Amino acid sequence: VMRTDTKEICVFCQSAVNEINLKKARTACGAKEIAPVKPEELLSLTGYVRGGCSPVGMKRQFRTFIDKSALLHEKIHISAGVRGEQIELAPGDLISVTGATVCDLVL
Repeated sequence: VMRTDTKEICVFCQSAVNEINLKKARTACGAKEIAPVKPEELLSLTGYVRGGCSPVGMKRQFRTFIDKSALLHEKIHISAGVRGEQIELAPGDLISVTGATVCDLVL
């Protein structure tokens, strides 16, 4: 979960083995600057705590971006909204429910 220079909150999803490339994230959402939201802000913004933040079921619907590598898999796992709990679903279902944009996000 990141905040742009215009204060917009955006959600970025990538494989746990990768790291978001901030330049690619900025390009994807059209921001000049972008930075992760502070962990202490996550609960009030999303309804989730750090380590349990899911792109599904947030307090508000934020623009969501999913790394294109998700499409290489029949099923993926995302946080279920609680630390240590996961949901298995098809990438297309995650894209559909979040209205996500698929793009290249990783280093």
